[in-house]
Amino acid sequence: MNRRSNYIFPGIILVILLFNSFIIYGQNYHAIQGSSYAGSIGVHNNPASIVNTPFKWDVTLLGVQGKVSTNILTIRNYSLLSSPATSEYVYNWGLSKKFGIVSTNLNILNARIAIDRKRSIAFGANVRAYANIRSNDYYYFDSLKTVSAFLEPNLRNQPLGAEFVNSSWIELYGTYAQTIFDNESGRLNAGVTLKVSRGLSGTHASIADGRFSPFTSPTPQFSLDNITARYGYSSNLDQWSDENNAGSNIRNLAKFAQSGASLDFGAEWLIRAGDVPAYDEDNYFDYEWKIGLSLLDVGLNQFRYSNNSRTATGFQPNMTSQNLLRKFDSTINSIRTFNDSLATTVAQISALSGVYRILNPARMVLNIDKYITGNFFVNGELSLNLAGIFGKKRFYVQEMNLLTVTPRWETSKLGVYLPFSFNTQKQLWMGAAFKAGPLLFGLHNLGYIFSKESLLKGGGYIALIIRAPGSTGSKRYRGLDCPPNVW
Repeated sequence: MNRRSNYIFPGIILVILLFNSFIIYGQNYHAIQGSSYAGSIGVHNNPASIVNTPFKWDVTLLGVQGKVSTNILTIRNYSLLSSPATSEYVYNWGLSKKFGIVSTNLNILNARIAIDRKRSIAFGANVRAYANIRSNDYYYFDSLKTVSAFLEPNLRNQPLGAEFVNSSWIELYGTYAQTIFDNESGRLNAGVTLKVSRGLSGTHASIADGRFSPFTSPTPQFSLDNITARYGYSSNLDQWSDENNAGSNIRNLAKFAQSGASLDFGAEWLIRAGDVPAYDEDNYFDYEWKIGLSLLDVGLNQFRYSNNSRTATGFQPNMTSQNLLRKFDSTINSIRTFNDSLATTVAQISALSGVYRILNPARMVLNIDKYITGNFFVNGELSLNLAGIFGKKRFYVQEMNLLTVTPRWETSKLGVYLPFSFNTQKQLWMGAAFKAGPLLFGLHNLGYIFSKESLLKGGGYIALIIRAPGSTGSKRYRGLDCPPNVW
């Protein structure tokens, strides 16, 4: 892959590089959300969903899911159907507020077990990571090669500012759900999940109140007037060593990590059909409407600052854009040398120490599933982020989900899904997924296939799920085929 980028304001470069380092591969298996076959994966969208599942047990052996959206850069000339040999990434031009959101999730041995028709439990392990970046309006052009060239078109965009937060952790969870109320018209299920975690990495960086003024002597330059900067990362990241293998490094991250915890709450109201089942048919799991409401990831992870974390304010007297360019040159090859150069640039600098906390991506989710006919359903979901209500008083990460509508055709063994999603960055994506036996595979955005500039707008997921053995019973007109003699 070719690379095309030029030098811009060092603080913004730092934030962007931190963001880019976390683009890898959450909790968003859009295709099956609301489905009664979601089972052990559905628990992460609503703990109550594990009750209304027509299998005695199921296990997600392994699931990987990820999503990314950014307007900072674009990968060109590449899709899943093309060769990466001629691809390139470029920083996007023009005036805009920059953003980037990444969410990733690895499910390991997620299990669901039905105690009986009215009670179920679930448990397992997940590795999760989120990264959010956002900035004030600023101009960027490909021809900007110096600090002065970057500052000149941004005179009217003061103060400059940007912030980045990353949080990744490993969690163990346990869920209990049961039927609360049941009669001929409907059924209410409720559930709760407790998660205990270890923070693998926590990073934050911000630039605020970046101010400057022009002068000419003898060439056009800029006087750097003020800045407030802060960057910190968790001390366990200092244990990472190129001399160790990946397994040793990951064990060290977990060994020196801090503990965290969070809770999920959920309820589902199933509205039954008015039809009368035929003799030998079991319509216990059937419904006309299923309405779910959940409160997810209410909690936090905590981290201890590395000795290399810093906060800084102001600039040294007579600090200019040209001086700044000299101080941050090619000799900067580590965070320690960066700190040394920064100390000669700013008016005040001090180390960050102690424990800090990053809120998990708390959100409220409303999910409505409607049976249509045969094996056809339509699912709609509204997801509202809650962590941001604390404003700048807390570090937090967020999901990009907002509104998703998913028509699906589905049986216990096969499924075709067509999710349409409108996210928090006002992007409309059309995805697709299929299920074949134990395999679930999907893409959040079909632009991954049909466009050569959408690789940083979308994502995908794959999961291997095994279910309790036994062939399904005789097919009813309803969509849910319950294995015979399970209950």
